[in-house]
Amino acid sequence: MISEGAKLGADCEIGASVIIGPDVTLGDRCVVQAHAVIEGHTTVGAENFFGYGAIIGAPPQDYAYRGTFRTEVIIGEKNIFREYVTIHRGTKDGTATIIGDNCMLMVGAHMGHNSHIGNKVIIANNCLLAGYVDVGDGCVLGGGSVYHQFLRVGRYAMVRGGTGFSKDIPPFLTTGVPNTVTGLNAIGLKRAGFSLEARKEVKAAYRAVFRSGLNVSESLAAARSKREWGPEATYFFDFIAGSKRGICSASYGRSEEGSEES
Repeated sequence: MISEGAKLGADCEIGASVIIGPDVTLGDRCVVQAHAVIEGHTTVGAENFFGYGAIIGAPPQDYAYRGTFRTEVIIGEKNIFREYVTIHRGTKDGTATIIGDNCMLMVGAHMGHNSHIGNKVIIANNCLLAGYVDVGDGCVLGGGSVYHQFLRVGRYAMVRGGTGFSKDIPPFLTTGVPNTVTGLNAIGLKRAGFSLEARKEVKAAYRAVFRSGLNVSESLAAARSKREWGPEATYFFDFIAGSKRGICSASYGRSEEGSEES
């Protein structure tokens, strides 16, 4: 059921019982499998895949939302949205929920209103992102993990499945129990092409903040006063300094920081 006004690019495949609303734009070579729904002001780039029963662009679950508001979902290129993924559009007039390029959202994942995920993000089965959650490039969110509204996940973080978070997760780290980081995502950074020098510097930045024995503001000031840092460590420090919800604490039970050669 493709509404008048919907715009479909070249060579799209539309399955049985799909519903596409009048304000939807699909890029070239998109695949929409049976019983999926794409509605609202939703703009989709080329070569996206929507699995059975996915619902994209539905109104937000927010009492503040008014049906007269124009809000959006904006999706980049070459993403995979598996069965029953749900993505809600923005809640305030003129706002959007945004997905980058080359991401995979697995079965049952949910993106709440005004959430933003970057590029090459993997969100496993049944993850729940509340409104205004921001996920940086290259993150991996484990199955069944849940994220409080207005929370941020820094680039290339790796989150353990079955955990919940109400504090920001700094970039380049792994997580353990709720609101806890366990060390450097050494394998993920190596696979992503970060140089050995960059990985060593991120490890040093991690230790400067989480192993200094100082509070966060003191450790940031001390680290920045000691040396010049490269772009990855600078982003790490800036992310932590910009946190409004506070950041996850470190687990001291075991070291998962990775070796110097990682």
